[in-house]
Amino acid sequence: MNQTLFHLAFPVTDIAQAKAYYVDGLGCTPGRENKHALILNLYGHQLVAHLTKEPVSPQKGIYPRHFGIIFTSENDWKDLLERAREKKLVFREEAKHRFPDSPLEHRTFFLEDPFYNLMEYKYYRYPEAVFGSSDYGSIGDTPAS
Repeated sequence: MNQTLFHLAFPVTDIAQAKAYYVDGLGCTPGRENKHALILNLYGHQLVAHLTKEPVSPQKGIYPRHFGIIFTSENDWKDLLERAREKKLVFREEAKHRFPDSPLEHRTFFLEDPFYNLMEYKYYRYPEAVFGSSDYGSIGDTPAS
């Protein structure tokens, strides 16, 4: 099976500032760029920062809108966490351990870019929890009800 790539476009109000954050801060590889957009490689997936003249504003919480990466290696998750701290990126939520000692156990943290786009970075202890474990209703910070 061929590898399938994920694509996400999101708004920014300054291409140079977006490039500084995503390339220098997160470590993305830059791709094509013009005065209206910037293509970024985030762990093999395509992000496109599109310039907007519309005002951007922060969300009240982390839900419902955010995007991110699920790491298959805990060390890769830890490496990005350390990089984000070293680069003094804005943490919307610090690293935490969700649902310990359960089949849904995972580690997570949220970053916020200069344009209020929220990104979550996760590592699941049990890979089947990424799409499976349907017997459990817990999602995000919310235990099953």
